[in-house]
Amino acid sequence: MRTTIFFALLTLVIACSPSENNSNTEQASSQLATEQAEYAIVIHGGAGSMQRANMRPGDEEKYTTALNAALDIGEKILENGGSSMDAVEKTIMYLEDSPLFNSGRGAVFTHEGRNELDASFMEGKTLKAGAVGGVTVVKNPIRAARAVMENSPHVLLVGTGAETFAIDQGLDTVPNSYFFVQSSWDALQRVKEEEANKTGMLDEHPDYKYGTVGCVALDKEGNIAAGTSTGGMTNKRWNRIGDSPIIGAGTYANNATCGVSCTGHGEYFIRYAVAHDLSALIQYKEMALEDAATEIINNKLVKAGGAGGLIALDKYGNVAMPFNTDGMFRGYAKPNERVVGID
Repeated sequence: MRTTIFFALLTLVIACSPSENNSNTEQASSQLATEQAEYAIVIHGGAGSMQRANMRPGDEEKYTTALNAALDIGEKILENGGSSMDAVEKTIMYLEDSPLFNSGRGAVFTHEGRNELDASFMEGKTLKAGAVGGVTVVKNPIRAARAVMENSPHVLLVGTGAETFAIDQGLDTVPNSYFFVQSSWDALQRVKEEEANKTGMLDEHPDYKYGTVGCVALDKEGNIAAGTSTGGMTNKRWNRIGDSPIIGAGTYANNATCGVSCTGHGEYFIRYAVAHDLSALIQYKEMALEDAATEIINNKLVKAGGAGGLIALDKYGNVAMPFNTDGMFRGYAKPNERVVGID
């Protein structure tokens, strides 16, 4: 009888005591339940081997100035009540027009010596998305990606079809020579020379697979948009397309979770559906943005052998910018707050 009473009391005590797991869950929930920021914007200009020691004199200042100028464009739009989609498009257009980054004007060269460009765009309110791949005459591929999202029944257009669509939309076109930048051309020659002295493609060389620009923005209406634009991989062949124009791999946006833009070795970002994986960890495992982003970039990808990084912001305006390479051109801005970094 005494034994029965003892176990009954013990059961009652356990049932009435606060669970350690529940306590941790409540604490995590209270940390996530922050007020939405008025607006937020985060950008990247590619990840890879970009240590200050390897830069030429003046390079750091050039990149820092360009990143700040890009943030200025997007932040002004958001500050004035503009949409996150406009902020993303205009910010990426500036980066595409700069010869400093591997997108648009500064795109790297294919094995055949031309520029093939990819871009994607997604908005988080309706989950609509658009992308183009392998375009060679569209001045600003991010504009074409947004046009596909807004003015076509499709998500991804490639090659001459994508170019025809862009022309039909009245977008600016240029000869492929417009994208020529001497440093990108010289990089191709170095890669091909090194490749000639080895067997097969130099797929594992750390300097030839990184690049890309991206932007994610949260506007005053609580809408998230994300975009990514790239010239791809130096010395790429066979009309190779990486993760940048693949929704869920290189770009993703969902008002309920986050917006993401990735940069790095695209084959791994495609295989691991990195951009969507971040959203899924937030939605289904209720992970904080920074924890989920770090788990993917510094754990999952590292174990798989993938290199790169991502930028992201959640519905509250929290920012994450993890990378597992030597550096990543990156920055973000919120009201009265700005950070720009390289390594």
